[in-house]
Amino acid sequence: MTTRAVVIGVGHYLPERVVPNSEFEQSLDTTDEWIRTRSGIERRHFAAEGETTSMLGAQAATAALKNACLVPDDIDAIVVATSTPDLTFPSVATMIQEKIGMTRGFGFDVQAVCAGFIYALTNANALVVSGQAKRVMVIGAETFSRIMDWTDRATCVLFGDGAGALILEAQDGDGTTQDRGVLSSDLNSDGRYRDMLYVDGGVSSTGTSGKLRMQGNPLFRQAVEKLTSTATAALTKVGLDDSAVDWIVPHQANIRIIQGTAKKLGVPMERVIVTVQDHGNTSAASIPLAMSVGVAQGKIKKGDLLVAEAIGGGLAWGAVALRW
Repeated sequence: MTTRAVVIGVGHYLPERVVPNSEFEQSLDTTDEWIRTRSGIERRHFAAEGETTSMLGAQAATAALKNACLVPDDIDAIVVATSTPDLTFPSVATMIQEKIGMTRGFGFDVQAVCAGFIYALTNANALVVSGQAKRVMVIGAETFSRIMDWTDRATCVLFGDGAGALILEAQDGDGTTQDRGVLSSDLNSDGRYRDMLYVDGGVSSTGTSGKLRMQGNPLFRQAVEKLTSTATAALTKVGLDDSAVDWIVPHQANIRIIQGTAKKLGVPMERVIVTVQDHGNTSAASIPLAMSVGVAQGKIKKGDLLVAEAIGGGLAWGAVALRW
């Protein structure tokens, strides 16, 4: 028998404030058509004043617990992917632990920007497979609206806030690709591309949080190439190819990147979960958000083979193949 980390619960949370593209027309030289054409984004959610990343994550965690019919102390560990923590420390994971009333186990954060959830899911899978934890909550939560330069129309219209959560549980499998759970992962990074996407501040350099900076065109070219290769690598590790995939759940950064990657993988858009139009780029939250929405819409079903892939600042990128 083989131990697998199987998804038994999923949930998400979006702040109440919805910001349509038209709202940016009042302060920037842009239009709804310009934003839609270049990104596919129609609207996004922004956190309210005083609404923090841990608050969003706690709401998503509560929704996932309800979906799994569990209580907080059924969870052994919380792994949170975020680049926008409430504070420099402690971790968002421990804040969520307190907010949901979890009084046991442990929690920690993972920072790989938009690829963060893939990294967090890979770490959570390792905790389960190694026997360190039986049930792990994996959360992606972000408040990117707090690090936007509102004068930069190339970036501030792209991002949104939100959170998504999965619960993984150790279950026995047969060791085949028909097992439910995480089947493989592929992680990569290359610091030479740092200047393509970064925040121009930090504790040890400026003492401030800084603002997001991005080189859009070069990043686009890197994204399609690297997302295609990492998704293929994750499948190849377990002897599968794109024909076996029921759903691609991509990082929701830009519809053009999503379309370009799907085309290179040979997967029709009808088999791709797309939420970028409603949420914008929610960084580490985008994949669990999309998974939760896909389940709620009746698209993702038990037994489906999913490939999730993402790329973010670093550059860091990766993919996970899992059977729902």
